[in-house]
Amino acid sequence: MQVFWFIPTHGDGRYLGTSIGGRSTDLSYLQQIAQAVDRLGYVGALLPTGRSCDDAWVVASSLISVTQRMKFLVAVRPGLMSPGVAARMAATFDRLSGGRLLINVVTGGDPVELAGDGLHLGHTERYELTDEFLTAWREICSGTSDFKGEYLDIRDGKLLFTPVQKPHPPLWFGGSSEIAQKIASKHIDTYLSWGEQPAQVAEKINAVKKLADQEGREIKFGIRLHVIVRETKSEAWEAANNLIRYVDEASIQKAQQVYARMDSVGQQRMSQLHGGKRENLEISPDLWSGVGLVRGGAGTALVGDPDTIAKRMQEYADIGIESFIFSGYPHLEEAYRVAELLFPRLPLDHVPDRDRQVMTGPFGEILANDELPQTVKPIQNKSPSKELQPTVD
Repeated sequence: MQVFWFIPTHGDGRYLGTSIGGRSTDLSYLQQIAQAVDRLGYVGALLPTGRSCDDAWVVASSLISVTQRMKFLVAVRPGLMSPGVAARMAATFDRLSGGRLLINVVTGGDPVELAGDGLHLGHTERYELTDEFLTAWREICSGTSDFKGEYLDIRDGKLLFTPVQKPHPPLWFGGSSEIAQKIASKHIDTYLSWGEQPAQVAEKINAVKKLADQEGREIKFGIRLHVIVRETKSEAWEAANNLIRYVDEASIQKAQQVYARMDSVGQQRMSQLHGGKRENLEISPDLWSGVGLVRGGAGTALVGDPDTIAKRMQEYADIGIESFIFSGYPHLEEAYRVAELLFPRLPLDHVPDRDRQVMTGPFGEILANDELPQTVKPIQNKSPSKELQPTVD
């Protein structure tokens, strides 16, 4: 398994749907999250894209120098970027980061937002443009391109300074529609699904595999989820319910109205999981759709103790998922919590360098200024004995 984290450039806090417990996602805070990702052993982190976020390329570039190992999953936007400009951006970032770039291809699913950026194509046309964009982008990354299609006309496109990763940084992509899956089969290295029930994810994986076979290609698969892990199941579910304690019906209705205008099949599938209602948010064992009541995109979370989360992850792994892109609120604290509680239960292919960390300091606080802390079983709290209880006249 590979586990990624998330850089919350559209805001962060302890609760959803409110400014209570919110925090500023300034450069200092984003650096703290990136450095936590870097030192805790995550493969890397996804940076979101869209007008609700700070620009992903600017933010990722600002984090190169404060990190050493983590990879950055950053979006290219067909229709909002030209293939040549996007290729130069990718090659520059890849070189300056020492080969730590992954490309997230985002076609976009909100016509209103896209119109605000000057793109007025329908759903099918946007994906046709994405197909042309990726064809030209891959050619430019490999040297030159003379590509003429319905939407793009590239004449002597060149990349003079090539990326570290050959022939180009790996391409990641998420799209649930049939045309999106066809494009993935032609171009993409890793196909992403949002956190639907395992049976639904399996259907998409099988469909994309079949299409990729027809193209003579092999594709890897990943999933985008939130995670709420605590030492016990009851604590985890309490944390899940607490996350939406300030989400009222007016906020849910407003969010659902925005989702309804979108032509993204993936967003439609996310919204159908909860139907805008609080009842029965557990849509599959330990899979909770409460986040999606007021958050677009990834709207589900795995909830439970470490063994439970590991078991559910293995169920996804058994159907072909290799990469898990997680997030949790607040993202700094939860990055530590997930690494500490969950990583030891997982068959990771990127084992955190624990030996190096132990050499520079122990895990936990020194006992009585003298003893190193050890792993022990929790002590059960007991009620005070009768003799110690105060008497009342």
